[in-house]
Amino acid sequence: MKAKILIVDDEKPLRDTLARWFKPKYECFTAPDAKLAMQIVAENPDLSLMITDVKMPGESGVDLLKKAKEKNPSMACILLTAYGSVDLAVEAMKDGADDFFQKPVTDLQQFELRVDKAVKTASLKMKTRKLEKEVASLKSQLHNKLENFTGKSLAMEKVYALIAKAAPSNANVLIEGPSGTGKELVARALHNLSNRAHGPFVAVECAALSSTLLESELFGHVKGAFTDAYRDKVGRFEAAHGGTIFLDEISEIDMSTQVKLLRVLESRTLQRVGGTDDIKVDFRLVAATNRNLAKYVEEGKFREDLYYRLNVIDIKLPALKDRPGDIALLVSRFLNEFSQENANRVTGIDPQAMKMLEEYSWPGNVRQLRNVVEKMVILSSGGRLGVEDVPVEISSFLEESAKVGGPQEPSGSTLKDTEKNQILAALEKCSGNKSRAAEMLGISRRTLHRKFKDWNLK
Repeated sequence: MKAKILIVDDEKPLRDTLARWFKPKYECFTAPDAKLAMQIVAENPDLSLMITDVKMPGESGVDLLKKAKEKNPSMACILLTAYGSVDLAVEAMKDGADDFFQKPVTDLQQFELRVDKAVKTASLKMKTRKLEKEVASLKSQLHNKLENFTGKSLAMEKVYALIAKAAPSNANVLIEGPSGTGKELVARALHNLSNRAHGPFVAVECAALSSTLLESELFGHVKGAFTDAYRDKVGRFEAAHGGTIFLDEISEIDMSTQVKLLRVLESRTLQRVGGTDDIKVDFRLVAATNRNLAKYVEEGKFREDLYYRLNVIDIKLPALKDRPGDIALLVSRFLNEFSQENANRVTGIDPQAMKMLEEYSWPGNVRQLRNVVEKMVILSSGGRLGVEDVPVEISSFLEESAKVGGPQEPSGSTLKDTEKNQILAALEKCSGNKSRAAEMLGISRRTLHRKFKDWNLK
């Protein structure tokens, strides 16, 4: 498509001559004065160049230049100057003119070189502005899609950057991080920022289903495939056609299902349980785990080929204790949220109470912090939250920690030791009631049972 140029001069012969000369190369517009010129500028936002005489009846070319540049900052401008007005043209270059050429224009080939250069400059400016707008739009989209995330720490900034880069692709993504760090939020952000955003987002919690039931849930089944299979059933992969499927706690999938999952990832086809027909499926897979999946591969608990299929892009979510600077931001957000929900006029939190929350190590991560703030807001009588509003399990833990040298764990303690101590302390506070302890910690009862199994505790 030809670039557009506008020739403005009150001398018709010159306008016509220049238009004829440039017509083979450019789409040309002409105007005898500034008024018509501005109309053409307004109607053609992709105008690359305006060539205008400096002195014309009515508004001058310099005044026209200023108005036109306000309308289209990327457009280039060449001023035509008669003898004696060169100084004026030089001054006009400070106002945005790109070049000037003395009248009469007798060397059209030389003038064409100057015009070509100005058009190329304008084209580059237009591309740059378009790119800047696209980047701004993407940033705005990212901000909107990540509205459920809070945090300005370097660790979270890295997560945001990875989401922005990974979302537009169709690559499989593996999200790793402790329970309660927001893995499903990341999965939804990846979906919402992708070209699949208008398609379905299907989430599957793999650990909540037995191996037999999980296979049927993922791939569907045909009527009569097993007892109680009274009709054909569409699986989650088929339901996610054109969208994204999110497999949470993928480490809990048994070996048999792993083999079938690998086949689906490689061929983009599946067979329903009990069926023989190949069904094509179009999906983007996002998986999540709170386990060390690489270690599972070493131990023979997870297929290596499937691991590499899943781990095309790896997003690691930090534990809340590793980004303590974000705790105040999260508390502020949750305070506003629960104050509005409960019509409770909590106006803020005292520094000492905030300090206690920042010193706690949060084994249940953001989910636990959210639960604690909700509890504090509901049980408060309004006003500012104080030390007395901080739950006893947190204040007691901090008191015990202080006895052994401050809020940090004793030297030599591992993250596993810290987590175990906090979970056991919560159980003691709840008189051994696992459901209450799990709720207090902001984790599920199933996660609590799994922790006990890992630690060989009854």
